Amino acid sequence: MEISTVDTVENDEGRKSLTSETPGTPLGPRDGSSDRRLSASTERLLTTLRAQGEPASLAALAATTTLHPNTVREHLETLVRAGLATRTRGQPAGRGRPAWSYEATAAISEASEYAALAVVLSSTIARTSSQPSVDAEHAGEDWGRSLARGRGAAPTTPELARDRAVQVLDDLGFGPRQDPSAPSTVRLTRCPLIEAARSNPHIVCNVHLGMVRGVLSEYGADSAGSALTAFAEPGACLLVVPPVDEP
Repeated sequence: MEISTVDTVENDEGRKSLTSETPGTPLGPRDGSSDRRLSASTERLLTTLRAQGEPASLAALAATTTLHPNTVREHLETLVRAGLATRTRGQPAGRGRPAWSYEATAAISEASEYAALAVVLSSTIARTSSQPSVDAEHAGEDWGRSLARGRGAAPTTPELARDRAVQVLDDLGFGPRQDPSAPSTVRLTRCPLIEAARSNPHIVCNVHLGMVRGVLSEYGADSAGSALTAFAEPGACLLVVPPVDEP
């Protein structure tokens, strides 16, 4: 098993929780399940995005709205985190990394659907399975393959497959943050199932790891080397998404 967790301590109510070595500092990501209210300017950009009818680049949206590109980028990140927009990396065409394209989603975000389904799944596995960690990972792999199949053409390189897997995590509300110097290292700063993950990490977190492996496998990428350290540090879990970067 490639998931590691930290010790638990009991709080005043007798419930167990995960803590860091610094008293009062919780380990792991923030809750990613709560709905976020959009600002008026973000709502306007969402309206513009929905009116496009096809994926649009950041530059095109900046030109349409006359907003500064940095402002548009911030609004787009908010929409993606809320599950109201998706972003897709274009295929390589010459030198440099291809630009992101953005598209509005349906009213019900993937993050909301995921949270509801995963809670039921984790409860069922915990109650019925003789190998809950293994079965949780297998279930996550099946779901990851399904998510990947619904996202169009497969990436053409392992690096693009990794980017697409991170994008799936972003769309589901995990707030992934890649290390620029080592893109295979990803910090998950949010979790739509934070309470369930704290109480039963070997099921919930294995579903998350299996999901990443399923996305990679569906895209023809090798998932060997993928690993998740649950509640690794204050504010994040740590995920390794192949291909593992060279030093």
